[in-house]
Amino acid sequence: MKINLIKTEKEYQKALKRLEVIFDAKKGSKAGDELELLSLLIDNYEKEKYTIDLPDPIEAIKFRMEQLGYKQKDLADVVGLKSRVSEILNRKRKLTLEMVRSLHEVLGIPTDVLVKEY
Repeated sequence: MKINLIKTEKEYQKALKRLEVIFDAKKGSKAGDELELLSLLIDNYEKEKYTIDLPDPIEAIKFRMEQLGYKQKDLADVVGLKSRVSEILNRKRKLTLEMVRSLHEVLGIPTDVLVKEY
């Protein structure tokens, strides 16, 4: 297969089909080299065309609270007062740097998500 940059959806689909054919190729073989190069081209196309935005910080906090079974009172220890938690979750108060650090440590939410504008 002649390898070119993937610029269209049609080329992308064609590359995916070829990838399926050579998927089990041995590393270092001609097909293995093609597999490696084709994988990079597909990955590059997907990063350009199918970007995924970071989630909304408040929605990320709510989602993580739900996962951990946390209530607002549980989060009060992290950000201060229970009323402050309510203000944050209702978007009436912005997160401070200290809150971002605490939420990252306790909930494990990446800081780049928490500092995103909302």
